[in-house]
Amino acid sequence: MLRIWLYTCMVILGCMLPAVTRAQQKQRTYCNPINIDYGYTPIPNFATAGKHRATADPVIVTYKGDYYLFSTNQWGYWWSTDMVNWNFVFRHFLRPEHKVYDDLCAPAAWVQGDTLMVFGSTYGPDFPIWMSTNPKANEWKEAIHKFEPGGWDPAFFSDDDGKLYMYNGSSNQFPLYGAEVYPSTFHLKGYRKEMYLLQPHKYGWQRFGENMDNIFLDPFIEGAWMTKHNGKYYLQYGAPGTEFSGYADGVVVGDNPLGPFKPQPMPFSYKPGGFARGAGHGATYQDKWNNYWHVSTIVLSVKNNFERRIGIWPAGFDKDGTMYCNTAFGDYPMYLPDGKANHAKGAFTGWMLLNYNKPVTVSSTLGGYTANNAVDEDIKTYWSAASAAAGEWIQTDLGHVSTVNAVQINYADQDATFLGKKQDIYHQYKLLYSVDNKNWKVLTDKSNNNTDVPHDYVELSSPVQARFVKLVNVHMPTGKFAVSGLRVFGNGNGAKPGMVKEFVVLRTDKDKRDAWIKWQAVDNAYAYNIYTGIAPDKLYNCIMVHNANQYFFKAMDKDLPYYFTIEAINENGVSQRTPVLKSE
Repeated sequence: MLRIWLYTCMVILGCMLPAVTRAQQKQRTYCNPINIDYGYTPIPNFATAGKHRATADPVIVTYKGDYYLFSTNQWGYWWSTDMVNWNFVFRHFLRPEHKVYDDLCAPAAWVQGDTLMVFGSTYGPDFPIWMSTNPKANEWKEAIHKFEPGGWDPAFFSDDDGKLYMYNGSSNQFPLYGAEVYPSTFHLKGYRKEMYLLQPHKYGWQRFGENMDNIFLDPFIEGAWMTKHNGKYYLQYGAPGTEFSGYADGVVVGDNPLGPFKPQPMPFSYKPGGFARGAGHGATYQDKWNNYWHVSTIVLSVKNNFERRIGIWPAGFDKDGTMYCNTAFGDYPMYLPDGKANHAKGAFTGWMLLNYNKPVTVSSTLGGYTANNAVDEDIKTYWSAASAAAGEWIQTDLGHVSTVNAVQINYADQDATFLGKKQDIYHQYKLLYSVDNKNWKVLTDKSNNNTDVPHDYVELSSPVQARFVKLVNVHMPTGKFAVSGLRVFGNGNGAKPGMVKEFVVLRTDKDKRDAWIKWQAVDNAYAYNIYTGIAPDKLYNCIMVHNANQYFFKAMDKDLPYYFTIEAINENGVSQRTPVLKSE
């Protein structure tokens, strides 16, 4: 009888626990931007419009079975065993004599033998190359006190034969450069050679500007990275500017690490639409199962051009050696790696966004930072409460009872007070749900959280049925209680949208880099995915378009035919794609 009574008590108590703790299961998914404790810009004149979090130019390398993440101006680095739980290690890589703010700006990281190596951007011969065989313990020493050649946006590549190469460049006038480096002395073996210079007259996506029609500046090439696959060398680069939604990584391919190289016509890492836009200046790495992933820069550029975040997307190579990065649904919940995967099919869970432009109510509003900004699928806009007081809240109405699998909370910076990295800050909140806006249950309670989670992602161990989701503030690390995206994911328990009709791609002779894409709106769709590529079976680029039935696509190679298809998206799923169109 005692055993039965204890079991009954356990069942009752289990039903009373918050949804996310009812079953102690390992998190299976993640959502971009990745949820790490981004530091605040350390540069005062970058914060005149408001202090804010910022990092970019990420590199992830796999070392001794773990993942190490380095990025710009973070006063340290992260390591992880699973690509979701990142542990920050505080470290200044600058020495006292370096009187600059750029502590490990646009870093290079690579594995050389049994050693992890790190080097930051510099134009002068005054920055060390650092080395470690125990980076978890923050044990570093200088491999060389001053790497005399220097180089901005550097990348080092250690080839299978033990030879070492360096690539660098960040300019709208000069190309990327490459050179062989003696791996023992870190002196250049000969002069740097030109690797690749942008060709915006041919490749539309390389043009400068948000709409690729800027005549004020030439595009920038930067952020080199090298990947070797099946004997081919894939030199990657970022373009045309870090401020823009079209910020992407292109790739040129060769038989030797110093070229010559031939460009792939399309950017391989490209995300100009959706909530979190941009996928430029990054690095490609392999997980524990040898699946390829690409980490790169997400654009905010609101308080400063260099206000940015980090995203991770599945990548790979097809049977013909074409390098691709799958950013379709790239800011929706995606599966974490747990074995060998087909990244051409992506890692999307199928959990749909449930509250795009749905009704929102809030406890208070600061000025023009209105409530709907938290559900408009634009990371650049945000709602701010009038204060950071405990009890400030925001509530989203899904419209009808839906199945909720996950929630992402994207905080914004309003009246932040910090510059640089703070390690003792944290967010605390409660997340509630209801079917009738009267009886509320706890989705998760993080009132005792002691970590900094600016893009917190809550995956439920078991889905719940809800119509209303409420986020209640308990503690903010700095500034007002502000949210750029309260995003609820799952299934709306209704019908998927029908297939798009009257899909047309208009490409004129005036400029073959451009096309006007039109279609008939689907009544129950809130967004569309346009897939495009240079072959019907290589539609590797995806553009998510919200609440529209047209898109001006200006990213094509002027000399090649392109292929297109489109799918409609709503809270219940994704439609069948249209037949593939060819545009010459």
